[in-house]
Amino acid sequence: MAKFPRFTESDVTPESVFQQRRSVLKALGITAASLALPHAAQADLLSWFKGHDRPAAPAGKPLKFTQPAEYQAKLALTPEDKVTGYNNFYEFGLDKADPAANAGTLKTEGWKIRIDGEVAKPLTLDMDDIYKHFALEERIYRMRCVEAWSMVVPWIGFELGKLLKMAEPTSKARYVAFQTIYDPDNMPGQKDRFIGGGLKYPYIEGLRLDEAMHPLTMITTGVYGKALPPQNGAPLRLTVPWKYGFKGIKSIVSIRLTHDEPPTTWNASAPDEYGFYANVNPHVDHPRWSQASERFIGSGGILDVKRQPTLLFNGYAEQVAPLYQGMDLRKFF
Repeated sequence: MAKFPRFTESDVTPESVFQQRRSVLKALGITAASLALPHAAQADLLSWFKGHDRPAAPAGKPLKFTQPAEYQAKLALTPEDKVTGYNNFYEFGLDKADPAANAGTLKTEGWKIRIDGEVAKPLTLDMDDIYKHFALEERIYRMRCVEAWSMVVPWIGFELGKLLKMAEPTSKARYVAFQTIYDPDNMPGQKDRFIGGGLKYPYIEGLRLDEAMHPLTMITTGVYGKALPPQNGAPLRLTVPWKYGFKGIKSIVSIRLTHDEPPTTWNASAPDEYGFYANVNPHVDHPRWSQASERFIGSGGILDVKRQPTLLFNGYAEQVAPLYQGMDLRKFF
């Protein structure tokens, strides 16, 4: 008899997303009775979720980059189609497939990023400036979602610390705040709270300054040898490999250095579930599921589920544990 994998709560759609979807259907008036609606009417109600008539995401252009040996981890990579086709970007919908289906509406032409706040030299850079000033590297990093699934991804980018140094942080700078572009006309989840998971937009995230300056922390411009596709946060996203994936804010337009800890989207929405630090820790569970193990997204099919132990700091403890010396990681989670 064939054996099927045993699924835990963390393998399924999180309850908050499931309830949010039920709210969407209820708000739209889609109930069992609505199945009696003409087919055309049902299609109109659900067209956004199916990604119909959305422009296709443009293909990423090939990038020039080096491959430093210390960042070429001997790990099995997650296939490219899963990295680009299975992710969270609630500005384009709640389902893992929604960003790939709907993010073609994201406009990246003329993109600019502003670095200001507690700095001596505020900067505004466009993508040509980025590519001119920063040599790109490919770094193979583990990626761990707070939902207890994981990937291994060949990101391309440069150290965030090099960008921050250009702006010359002042002695008052202790934190770094990031903001996603606010474009509700092209990011439907920002316009409709049901589509966008009930979050307050634009999406914001933050790091402590020493975390931001750590050599592992990257501004990412590409993946699998090409420029980031929209669903993965084109053209600039944050990658912090020892933290849960929601810290990796996408489509960044603003970086502000601050004296005080900045508010962050998920921490403000559910502070008991999503801490400011969000360090991967197998000993600190999410209130609704265990973080002791994770489901690795590899080359197998949907039923080919590989459970593996969660590593402290996602396997980067040797490099980053000194940042948290003396801190209670259950309190500062």
